[in-house]
Amino acid sequence: MTMRNATLRQLKVFETVARHLSFSRAAEELHLTQPAVSTQVRQLEEHAGLPLFEQLGKKIYLTPAGTEMLHYSRAIIQQFHEVDEAMSQLKGVSGGKLNVAVISAGDYFFPRLLAEFTRRYAGVVLNLAVHNRAELLHQLATNQTDLAVMVRPPHETDATNEPFAPHPYVIVAAPTHPLAHKRNIKMSQLASEAFIVRERGSDTWNSMEEGFAGRLANLKIAMEIKSTETIKQAVIAGMGIAFLSAHTISLELQLGHLVVLDVESFPVMLNWYVVHRKNKRLPPVAVAFKRFLMEEGAGLIEKITRVKELSVYKQ
Repeated sequence: MTMRNATLRQLKVFETVARHLSFSRAAEELHLTQPAVSTQVRQLEEHAGLPLFEQLGKKIYLTPAGTEMLHYSRAIIQQFHEVDEAMSQLKGVSGGKLNVAVISAGDYFFPRLLAEFTRRYAGVVLNLAVHNRAELLHQLATNQTDLAVMVRPPHETDATNEPFAPHPYVIVAAPTHPLAHKRNIKMSQLASEAFIVRERGSDTWNSMEEGFAGRLANLKIAMEIKSTETIKQAVIAGMGIAFLSAHTISLELQLGHLVVLDVESFPVMLNWYVVHRKNKRLPPVAVAFKRFLMEEGAGLIEKITRVKELSVYKQ
């Protein structure tokens, strides 16, 4: 016999007897008969291979083995209590932990969505990660996030992808750019312009490929930069024009630092998707956040980014 065969019930009964140093009082607390308590303790002693109690006169005392067993029994029982508490939290939204990841274009509005969600569900613990598309897919594949928010969801059959909000992409320039106030600019007119672009493989790059419908090779790529913020600053400085998410340029449009060019076939309209593994058992807090995005995400993003009132869409 070894301790591997001991049960939690035996440990709980032993701990109660050791706390009271009385089989009868332990039986009363546990609502068991005294013989049942004695049986549980005897079985635990058989697993331990040592006596846990000794009797002197009418009183019982812990043996050295019993003292050691009590220490570990209480630690094990405490671990089970902590598991129970953790599972209880996961059964509800409040107090749950929300693991969510978003592509970098989303960090311009996503924290405000999270703030609204946590305002409604007090006690939610947030774990937010911001990545490019490749890193986001890795997070999903390795189960490091419950939900991912992106523009171009994976095509793998084990992923659930649901669109929850429109995502316009536009061509932006400095207000002093020669095309800044032109109307109905032809795509062919952009061929001679210096483009500052996101890195290949990013959601923005892939969206740009779709938006230019095979004509990307005709463009003059001046710089390839991993940071949307750096791209905006380069455009403001007059170093070129850029294809960017309309949701990333709200502040610059309001301040008059950037303008949206009136290019034919623009804006390119894609969608924001919420993605998770099909076989992933989402905790209640993730289910609630997904429902929040599906029902209110589009309206809140529009309100936060002000895309309609900032001339992102053609009049």
